[in-house]
Amino acid sequence: MARAAGDNCGRDERSDSRCRRRRIAGVAAALMLGLAAAPVAGAGMDELKFFRIGTAATTGTYFQVGGVLASAISKPSGSRDCDHGGSCGVPGLVAVAQASQGSVQNVLAVSAGQLESALAQADIAYWAYTGALHAARRCGAGKEDAAARNGGTALLKSHGPLKNLRAIASLYPEDIHVVVRADSAIRSLRDLKGKRVALGEPESGTLTDARMVIEAAGLSECEMKPEYLRLSEAADGLVQGRIDAFFLVGGYPVPAITDVTAATATRLVPIPREVAERLSRKFSFYGTDIIPGGSYPGIDGDTATVSTMALWLVREEIDDDLVYAITKALWRDTTKRLLDAAHPVGRRIRLASAFDGVAIPLHPGAARFYREVGLHPPNGL
Repeated sequence: MARAAGDNCGRDERSDSRCRRRRIAGVAAALMLGLAAAPVAGAGMDELKFFRIGTAATTGTYFQVGGVLASAISKPSGSRDCDHGGSCGVPGLVAVAQASQGSVQNVLAVSAGQLESALAQADIAYWAYTGALHAARRCGAGKEDAAARNGGTALLKSHGPLKNLRAIASLYPEDIHVVVRADSAIRSLRDLKGKRVALGEPESGTLTDARMVIEAAGLSECEMKPEYLRLSEAADGLVQGRIDAFFLVGGYPVPAITDVTAATATRLVPIPREVAERLSRKFSFYGTDIIPGGSYPGIDGDTATVSTMALWLVREEIDDDLVYAITKALWRDTTKRLLDAAHPVGRRIRLASAFDGVAIPLHPGAARFYREVGLHPPNGL
């Protein structure tokens, strides 16, 4: 079929990636406009028509994975049965992936009932649930704007422990990326001193983890020229030379970084093993990881880094039978095939690792499913 005028789909890898994201965003937007939200707390499955999954920027991995999950758990009225090639989701449920500012906004929105569910970093979920927030060093008021001072876990502090957060599953490892241009003099974290560094936007897990890594490396945010940008702004800023580096937390390959590498030669700055181990000794939800060479065009060597897990969260009040059905749909073979085909990180989403990095309670509906398939949640979940 001929492409529409102005459609670059199919011309190259970068345009294909952008086209896939536009299609996912278009489907989500259509569903958002065409459906009315129904209350889910305490409601039976037959009453539910609409279910949002909070993600992050449309150029990030969360949005792509969230779109696949939404498709996998949806089964609109009148759909063909799963056994006859139709939807294998939850009968009567229509789910959409909703863009957001990221993990911090997501946990707040889920707890408040503004989203039915969301993806969030395991560390952010833990701090939100317990209220035991890590106090990272801050610069003086003259060095940070108000948005930055209120960003990251600082936003959680005023809400107190969000004790109604519950986990459906741990999905995949999220790696901390530090991206620079290939011709940059920045070779290590210490080289970030005095440089223009985008640490992540307020209400994002990236901002929180960037600060954690900086502190674990013995650095201070005050020694840099920090900026607090949306992912798309940070990526464009690096390409245009307005910033020197940006942090990003996501499952590789992150579409935004792939787009940057197509526009200009880039490198990833390694996070030394001793920094990763310092964090993992202090917090169990951090671990060491490697971003393999070849994950991004032109970046051929492996890069050592720090990782945390991406969790799928709901609030406690969501109906047990509904969460049971969603969990069952998540781990169907049909969903596995969708995830494997949609994004490389989908191949890391496995039932055997459903509890990895989970430091908050499982939802009772999810726990029931795991017990039925012979998986017994660890104590405390």
